Order: sequence, then structure tokens, then C-alpha cells
Amino acid sequence: MATLVVHNQTSSAQDAEALQQAFKGWGADDKAIIAILGHRNVHQRQEIRKAYEEIYQEDLIKRLESEISGDFERAMYRWMLQPADRDAVLVNVAIKNGTKDYHVIAEIACVLSAEELLAVRRAYHRRYKCSLEEDVAANTTGNLRQLLVGLVTSYRYEGDEINVKFSQTEANVLHESVKEKKGNSEEVIRILTTRSKTQLVATFNRYRDEHGISISKKLLDQTSDDFHKVLHTAIRCINDHKKYYEKVLRNAVKKFGTDEDGLSRVIVTRAEKDLKDIKELYYKRNSVHLEDEVSKETSGDYKKFLLTLLGK
Repeated sequence: MATLVVHNQTSSAQDAEALQQAFKGWGADDKAIIAILGHRNVHQRQEIRKAYEEIYQEDLIKRLESEISGDFERAMYRWMLQPADRDAVLVNVAIKNGTKDYHVIAEIACVLSAEELLAVRRAYHRRYKCSLEEDVAANTTGNLRQLLVGLVTSYRYEGDEINVKFSQTEANVLHESVKEKKGNSEEVIRILTTRSKTQLVATFNRYRDEHGISISKKLLDQTSDDFHKVLHTAIRCINDHKKYYEKVLRNAVKKFGTDEDGLSRVIVTRAEKDLKDIKELYYKRNSVHLEDEVSKETSGDYKKFLLTLLGK
């Protein structure tokens, strides 16, 4: 379930006018910006952006970028984009920034449905004038390249059918590959990039039944290189993306110095989808409410904005 609390809107034009008022004077009225945009769903936000451009001949996102700054600006910028556009930006940043956040690419490719991923690839074309897989391939090598290109170009079957024989044999293939990093990486890549999520979950369950440990836990001992780290992320996202996101949030607030990128990414991308479920998982796992952690670890308008998206 979503956490976004949508307030009744009189009209997109009135919201656009109220935002223009918030931009007037010395320094923007951040409270007014959050009160409007933090309580509008994706369709309403696009309508406000359209109305703002029609009335003021100016792109609302560009105006926001010039009026607010820091983590608040980055989170708001992503919030204002269409979901496919937002994911295209997240993937591009993950590819091009110095830290090489390959896990973000795997996360997006494995959590989205086949149609949603296709929409991200289209958005990437429009925005960056090249294909997503072209950029991924140009910035990676070897097994990592094969795995990531396979994941971002996958168009998985989404039915409920399971082939029990495949789950048995492919659980064995995964076991051989994970065992001391040996085995056939090509086969692992084929399995992870072509099978349906339902089939893969059956394979992961078979692995756990046979070996008494989940494949993601087994992989944790071996996540020293980028290929195995991405493998681990892909398996976790396919198996249970809500548990995966809970861990991203936990790591974001528990580490020395908050990981604002991880924190913003999960809250902004899941607020209209399943952030309520992720919040409940977070409380179950940590015996503390996510809102309280966010309150403690962030500050200012950035904190207010995240708490608004969390439904507080």
C-alpha cells in the first residue's frame, strides 16, 4: 500500500499559481511547496507542471531546481518526474557517477514489470539519445556486462506457471556456481535474465530446501566483486523486493553518515506503491518506526518532505 496522502485539489492552475507565489520574494516558501507537491499523485503533478508551463512559459522542474537546493532539491526533482523518466535518470546516474552503483541498475531492472522496464528504456532513449543497454555495456566488462545488459533488456513472462523440473536443475546450476565462485556464470546469467519471476522464486525455494540456506545468504559470503554483488541484488529483488527495500533503508540510516541517495530513492519511488508495507517490515525488523529514524537522521526541508511522503 502507498503512504502518499493525497489532498483534494481545486485545480492544477490554482496549484501552479500557489507555487508561483511560493517562489516570490527572498528565498522560496519551502513549506508551501511541500504542502502542495507532497500531497499530489503522479497524474496531478504532471498536470500542475503542464499548467505552470502554460501560465508562466517556464518549466516548473527547472524553476524548482533554481529555488531549492541540496538533498531536498534532488528528492523533489525525482518526485516531479514521471516514474519511467525518474528510473531512467536513476540508472544514468548509477552508470555515470564515480561510485558505480550497479546495484541500482539491477534493482530497477528486477523490481519493475516487463512493461514498466520497457517504458524506462523508451524514456532513456528520449532523454539521453542512446539506448540504456548501450550505456550499460560501454561502462562494464565481462560477466558483469553480460548480467546487467541481460537484466535491463529482459522482457519476462508474467504468468503463474512453474516448471518443477527446471526449478530442480537450475537450483543445482546456481548451487554449483555459487559454491566457491566456480561453475558456469553464463548459465547463471541465462537463468536470471530470462526466467519469469514466479519460476525464479520456485528455483530459489528449491535451493533453500535442498541446501538449508537461502541463495542470497550464501552469496553474502562471496559479494567481494561487482558481478556477485549485482547477482545478490538481482536475486533479492526478484525474491522479495519489499524486504530488499527495507534493508536499503536500514543501511541508509544506520551507516556512519546517512546515505541520502538510498533513503530518497526508496521513499520517492515507493511512496505511491508499497511504502506502507515496507514501513511495517522496517518496524518489525528494527522495533523502531521509519519516520522516527528519518526524523533523527535528516534535517530541514528535506526531512519535512520525506516525512510528508511517508504519510506523516
